[in-house]
Amino acid sequence: MILYQPSKGYCYNSDTHFLYSFIIKNLEKFKNIHGELLDIGSGSGILGLLVARDNEKLKLNQCEIQNSFQQLSQINARCNNLDTKMYKDSFIDIEFEKHFDICISNPPFYHSNVIKSENENLKIARYNDSMPLEDFIKKTSKILKSNGKFFFCYDVKQLSEIIRLLAFYKLNIESLQFVHPKKDKEASLVLVYTRKNSKSLLKVLEPLIVFENENFTKEVLDIYTKSSTHSIKVEI
Repeated sequence: MILYQPSKGYCYNSDTHFLYSFIIKNLEKFKNIHGELLDIGSGSGILGLLVARDNEKLKLNQCEIQNSFQQLSQINARCNNLDTKMYKDSFIDIEFEKHFDICISNPPFYHSNVIKSENENLKIARYNDSMPLEDFIKKTSKILKSNGKFFFCYDVKQLSEIIRLLAFYKLNIESLQFVHPKKDKEASLVLVYTRKNSKSLLKVLEPLIVFENENFTKEVLDIYTKSSTHSIKVEI
């Protein structure tokens, strides 16, 4: 998959590849995956395009607040022969005309009180004051169909708040996976799969370890092989 990205500004990273792999793993148990898919804060489009590529019956929708990323996302869809509907505004403010079967997102999750980049593009893509956690979860619950699926990744240090808010907005956690930089390091990222109005019990997948002896682990290399992306930097 060819993906154009900005030469200056936010570019997709390993978190998106890990989330993509987590989504595909959790969808494997379902037959005939179809319906409306929404990529929330789609950036250059990588996450939604990968999931749509692997599930041809899904109808891809994307929403993105930044004009430059809206353009890149639509270019990337055309380059990879995938159709998409782009919603051009803040996810929180958009009035969607339909409900969705699956929502996916690699949202901005850094706390707004940390030292921020001076690059406005990076600020919006990284820091959660552009999409606060509760607003993000509340709006997603509102637009999901009953039993709709919701996948996202987030800073693991905020897991207790994530659990509280998901329960409040009737989103039941069905699967979690923790991402560790190394085997002896604390988890830095959590991958979350929830379903609206579900009562299924939680399953915690084996942790994903990123590095071993300064090299990517086999599991991570397999994820990169499966996603098979090639990035091209462009001026926007």
